[in-house]
Amino acid sequence: MSFTDAEIAEHTGVVEELIWSKRRPPLQLRDRMREGQRFTGQAVELFFVRPVFNQPGQFVEESIAKIRYVRTARVWLLFWKRADGKWHGYQPCPEVKSLAAALRVVDEDPHHCFFG
Repeated sequence: MSFTDAEIAEHTGVVEELIWSKRRPPLQLRDRMREGQRFTGQAVELFFVRPVFNQPGQFVEESIAKIRYVRTARVWLLFWKRADGKWHGYQPCPEVKSLAAALRVVDEDPHHCFFG
């Protein structure tokens, strides 16, 4: 079952408070770079949109993290995108009890997997 509209609104607020309010691109770059999140099924994907290197008129999405809710177990699974372009479980902390806890792990990024 996908997130409801009310859940999406709640999760968007949590993402804004815990990630984008701290990690939003500086004002002078916002015309070229922006942040975003996508809700697909029971997952939230965080990403930046930025110009393609050497092709300033084209833009590319740069994935940051994917957080999937397992409703039956009431846990959130945390993923990061490796160089192979695939999502992998974030082994230091693969599962947490809330979206807020997952976003705190992403923000702290102790192993530099999400923000490099």
